[in-house]
Amino acid sequence: MRVPFLPVSLMLLSTFFVDNQSCAQKKPVDYVATMIGTAPSATESAKAHSEAGSELKGQTIPAVGVPNGMTQWTPQTRATETKCIAPFYYNDNKFQGFRGTHWLNGSCVQDYGSITVMPLSGELTTDPQKRASVFSHDKEESTPDYYGVWLQDHQIHAEVTALARTAIMRFKFGSGEESFIIVEPNSDEGEGFVEVLRERGEIVGYNPVHRIYQGAGQPAGISGYFVMKFDQKFMQSGVWLGDTITPMGRILTGKGNRERLGAYVGFGDEKQVITVRIGTSFTSIEGARANLEKELGTKTFEAVRKASHDAWNEALGKVAAIGSENDKALFYSALYRTKLSPRLFSDVDGSYPSFAGGTPLQKAEGFEYYCDFSMWDSFRAAMPLEILLEPKRAGDMMQSLVKKAEQGGWMPIFPCWNHYTAAMVGDHALSVIADAYTKNVRNFDVNSAYNFLRKNAFEVNTNAKSYEAGQGRRALRSYLQYGYVPLEDSVWQAFHKREQVSRTLEYAYDDFCLSTLATSLGKKEDADQLRNRALNYRHVIDPSTGYARGRYADGRWIANFDPFAKRASFITEGSPAQYTWFVPQDVAGLQKIMGGKSRFIAKLDTLFDQGHYWHGNEPNHQIAYLYAFAGQPWKTQQWARTIIRSEYDTSVGGLSGNEDGGQMSAWLAFSMMGFYPVAPGTDQYVLGSPVFEEISIETGKNRKFTVKAKGVSDNARYIQSATLNGKPFTRTYITHGELLKGGTLVLQMGDKPNKQWGTQEADIPFSLSKN
Repeated sequence: MRVPFLPVSLMLLSTFFVDNQSCAQKKPVDYVATMIGTAPSATESAKAHSEAGSELKGQTIPAVGVPNGMTQWTPQTRATETKCIAPFYYNDNKFQGFRGTHWLNGSCVQDYGSITVMPLSGELTTDPQKRASVFSHDKEESTPDYYGVWLQDHQIHAEVTALARTAIMRFKFGSGEESFIIVEPNSDEGEGFVEVLRERGEIVGYNPVHRIYQGAGQPAGISGYFVMKFDQKFMQSGVWLGDTITPMGRILTGKGNRERLGAYVGFGDEKQVITVRIGTSFTSIEGARANLEKELGTKTFEAVRKASHDAWNEALGKVAAIGSENDKALFYSALYRTKLSPRLFSDVDGSYPSFAGGTPLQKAEGFEYYCDFSMWDSFRAAMPLEILLEPKRAGDMMQSLVKKAEQGGWMPIFPCWNHYTAAMVGDHALSVIADAYTKNVRNFDVNSAYNFLRKNAFEVNTNAKSYEAGQGRRALRSYLQYGYVPLEDSVWQAFHKREQVSRTLEYAYDDFCLSTLATSLGKKEDADQLRNRALNYRHVIDPSTGYARGRYADGRWIANFDPFAKRASFITEGSPAQYTWFVPQDVAGLQKIMGGKSRFIAKLDTLFDQGHYWHGNEPNHQIAYLYAFAGQPWKTQQWARTIIRSEYDTSVGGLSGNEDGGQMSAWLAFSMMGFYPVAPGTDQYVLGSPVFEEISIETGKNRKFTVKAKGVSDNARYIQSATLNGKPFTRTYITHGELLKGGTLVLQMGDKPNKQWGTQEADIPFSLSKN
């Protein structure tokens, strides 16, 4: 187990707040360490199971803005929008500018529609590597609402703070040499546009967005637009293309020749402070200007920072934690990372580009429109956490998915850059929307949602062009014919080819989720059919081995089978032994296939004891909680706490895999609170081992749900007994309804397992076969 290491910025905070009275005054945002996950992981499981270099990285950035903002601002150390390259890596030592980024938090996709703003002194240099300045982490301050750094080579103190669609930068030039600010649309294709409006003191422009995965390289029909307003008169200005600088140039449009381009302004050689106000949009330059005027207006740098600070405190403060300072840093930093995506996509007036094409512009009436749903990852815990803590915003996100379906014709599977993709396996909009409705989120058009979810589940997309572009469930024809996706179906019209067993397991779960929504809406025939399909997982769990296994159309199992092989063609990013456990809708049924609870537990023990568990990849995330389904909840308590301590810390390498849209951190946030949503689409959370002495969750107006863990410590991780609102409590799960009502769950903790608590049949969570 590694000893947690606090980054410099957090150590400074810790030393500043030295006594209990001072510590009590700290707010949730003060605990956030934004650099966690910006360096490669050092966990044993990451080193043992990762194959691609990007799998060892959290792929997070020190994002500045507000929760779920349209554009986040980060120091840039990598000048590219290339797949799997984040804008910032902690181990880099040169600052290339502040990037207005749309990087999908912790992902292996690509940035898009981004811009970079770089101050420099002396000679005008446009190349990102050549203009970059050495910087030191000892001379930076990084929080969710602010980033400031000393640029050694240029003798500039650079600062940024931001709101949802806007930002304000402040550059203090101290060298006495000529002062410049470079503006670059980061179009790798060389298709950006810039215009210098000297009479207005502005630079405006855009960066066209291109698709990856389905339709790779094709225009997405949208751009990232920006308007920048400077508070000082330009002494000189111009544009540049490649290495060619054009003084007094006013306008430049890239020709798609993969050349870098941009604009610059100069302010003379005085030691001075320059402030830049920036508006961004996905609709137009006019939209960016309107966002700038209405959202930022004439606010000062300090006022914007306070507004951002307050927004983070309000969001993070939905959970109040009592415990160690380090654990609060770990928890609130995780909670911060869960709130970087999905991103706001609509302007202040509600305008947003049509899904899957961009035109015509749409208007969000009564909701805000969101995009960038890392659905294969976030359906597990990140979206359920949003539903729990921010039900209104979660409803807006559900309505956003509905509008995407209405505009594009199909419910999207993994919607990013406002377009269809089939980036990963599964069909998890079914899970996310059913989970929201089950948990009393109602501010979206559920009937329209159901129609499109049903279309995904029942209709094969026979239009080859749109299917290849990402519309419709992958391999649905095979799945409906056989009850599983056979090995003969290579699923070539997807970014992830084959992976037939993983698809089958995830489709069976998704169909279960849609069955719960169908039941709620009174659609009995659909519900019955979908509940039967939810048992399709049985077709790919081999009873002779008890593991998920590839299967041919004639029923034969694949030969030469090793359940512990780190990769298998029929499994998504992992081993058969890891994916076997993805049957959250029917854990009791999985136990029967394996030969009963004792064999089920033995297989779980093998996975953990022999090091086959890999926390850095999301299909593993529910596994530790499955012991509770087999009458051994104390092992869930044991392993949940072990994972918290061995797979996470507050160092820059403190994540054991890609953050993936907040999922890695959502697992941590839930688990530190003491419960986890094993099967979204049901209303149950399975209890684990809470880290904090006490947490209180705001669950409504003047309502809180409190979990008190008496005597808790890393040794005293086991539940001895429990009461809910003063009454004895033996269930190994709590319901969403119980959380919403408010109340107090008291857990008496101890250093030895109570092997009788929570072991009766009535104490065990939901399973489709059992119920």
